Amino acid sequence: MEMIIQLISGAVGGNAAGAGLKKFSMGPIGNTIAGLVGGYGGGALLGGSVGEGAVGQVASGGIGGIVLMVVAGVVKNMMAKD
Repeated sequence: MEMIIQLISGAVGGNAAGAGLKKFSMGPIGNTIAGLVGGYGGGALLGGSVGEGAVGQVASGGIGGIVLMVVAGVVKNMMAKD
């Protein structure tokens, strides 16, 4: 169940970051995929340090989704300039 929470919150975080940071957005599908991967990774890395239970899973998944979406957007922008 924790993994599902992390994936969903990562996808939401990735799309929210894409909506707020248009420069790094990769479109809805790209933001969702980056958010899913980041949510899972963020949940695994930050799960216990952010908080206990579902709130911690949502927070860590969302943070991971945002971070990975922005990193992927930066890399995409750098590659497009070449």
